[in-house]
Amino acid sequence: MSSEKKQKTINLLTICIKAGKTVKGFDSVCEELKKGKAYCVICAGDASEKTIKEVEFMCGKYNARAVKTDIPKEVLGKFFGKQTAVIGICDKGFADGFIKLDNA
Repeated sequence: MSSEKKQKTINLLTICIKAGKTVKGFDSVCEELKKGKAYCVICAGDASEKTIKEVEFMCGKYNARAVKTDIPKEVLGKFFGKQTAVIGICDKGFADGFIKLDNA
């Protein structure tokens, strides 16, 4: 992931958090996926392989997109006040933005 792409991802995530359209943590994200409210799941660059596999499985099961970033858990945690490896995006427009960045 280029530094420009990384910065764009952080900028979009910041807006998304301020808008109240995120959930953090694997269990909370899974609940939102089951309800059909999470459209995209962001994974930290240093998330474990097990976590990434589980996120990809849940996203496949509930028709959402998993986006792996190069952003470490520690940096993601600064936005939430607590370290996290998994963030659910609960807005279709924001999710489309992350997917577009992932495909770029």
